[in-house]
Amino acid sequence: MLYVEDLIHLNPFQQLPQERLEWVCDRAQTVMLPAGEVLVHEGDPHRGLFLLIEGQMSITRRSDGIEIPIGQHNAPSFFGEIPILTDDPVPVTMRALGDCRLYEIESDDFRTLLHECRDFERMIFRTMQQRTRGLESFIRGREKMAALGTLAAGLAHELNNPAAALVRSFREIPAAVVELQRMSLVYGQRQVEEDHTQQWLQMRDRGYDAILNGRLDPATLSDREETLLEWLEDYGVKQAWKLSEPLAEGGVAVEALEQITERWRDDTTELREMGLHWLALSFEVMSMLKHGLRGAERISDLVKAMKSYSYLDQGVQQEVNLHQGLEDTLRLFDHKLKHGIEVKRHYDQQLPNVLAYGSELNQVWTNLIDNAIDAMDGKGVLEIITKQCDRRARIDIIDSGRGIPPDIQTRVFEPFFTTKAVGHGSGLGLETVRRIVENRHHGTLTFESKPGRTCFTICLPLLAK
Repeated sequence: MLYVEDLIHLNPFQQLPQERLEWVCDRAQTVMLPAGEVLVHEGDPHRGLFLLIEGQMSITRRSDGIEIPIGQHNAPSFFGEIPILTDDPVPVTMRALGDCRLYEIESDDFRTLLHECRDFERMIFRTMQQRTRGLESFIRGREKMAALGTLAAGLAHELNNPAAALVRSFREIPAAVVELQRMSLVYGQRQVEEDHTQQWLQMRDRGYDAILNGRLDPATLSDREETLLEWLEDYGVKQAWKLSEPLAEGGVAVEALEQITERWRDDTTELREMGLHWLALSFEVMSMLKHGLRGAERISDLVKAMKSYSYLDQGVQQEVNLHQGLEDTLRLFDHKLKHGIEVKRHYDQQLPNVLAYGSELNQVWTNLIDNAIDAMDGKGVLEIITKQCDRRARIDIIDSGRGIPPDIQTRVFEPFFTTKAVGHGSGLGLETVRRIVENRHHGTLTFESKPGRTCFTICLPLLAK
């Protein structure tokens, strides 16, 4: 049984008169919780107000499937007021660290106490405010880390392919160069006339140009490779398929090979085929360099995008090119977009810069684009429109996803409100967007949603001329 002496150790209850304290004691329900037992799970419907008289309770919250400790309650203390007053599910999981003795006051009885005693109400709300701020601070930190983790994973994924191509190309080049030098030495010992050597060099140079500038379409390339394979096999080249592909990429025609190899057909030394191998290997090396260069450029572009995204080398507030920020964000989401989402851009190229906190504004694009991808389940159309309206820049981010149900549209910007499963959404993404747009940049944020089309509209003030 709960006694008045237990209650007066809890600050808010010190404000209640004696008869109300006795009333609480008569109505409170005893809850005995052994060590390790869970009192409430995150996402459960709210219950009553709990009074912890003996023991300790741990407080955890799930983030990306992991249960994260965020604090604990030590007796004497109370908790459970937040979900009662917000009419939301329980935001955390409460577990007994040792054997605990608690009492539960029903929600209606708790509300009665609030309405009857102003001082009790004031202290409850003061405690609730402190706890909400603490929970919000923790979740914001986790959300930033989760966003950073998402971007880091995407960046690592995008860097992996070009880095692997670069390593693969450079690993094979040394052996190829050594072999080319050997062939050149053997060829030079035969003292072939200059005109014939020039024919090989000209064919090589034309092939370099074709490879570097991609002069052959895939269909033509395939047909030429098949024709070259037949000719090489007739010529007697072993493993002719190894030569046909690079020669085709170099744009070499069978007629040209007929002419340039005519003098070597009756040669019994390795020179009979060496020119073909030299030409093919030269083209392979050039292709390796081309792909390696593309990989290096891709890595450079990604690093520039990440640097620009975070505004690492600029002041806190600066002139921001909105299109650059949107493109940097999209580039970091390439790994999610390229497998089923079409991105349509309609940019007003005359749109002036805005004075903004660049990295914070990119958080807006990150949250909205990530939500859009999630709403489309990875397949659909993402449309981004920018234009100038009076002295404001307007940005529309539109997705073809499932939409936001009408009955919850008024709540999407509330802190901690989320439609995602427990542990997969903090409920602060859109609240963060609203805070950055409205509070930090004095802009506006609105949305319209129905199945198949959700549009978030951001309007930001332009720089005064």
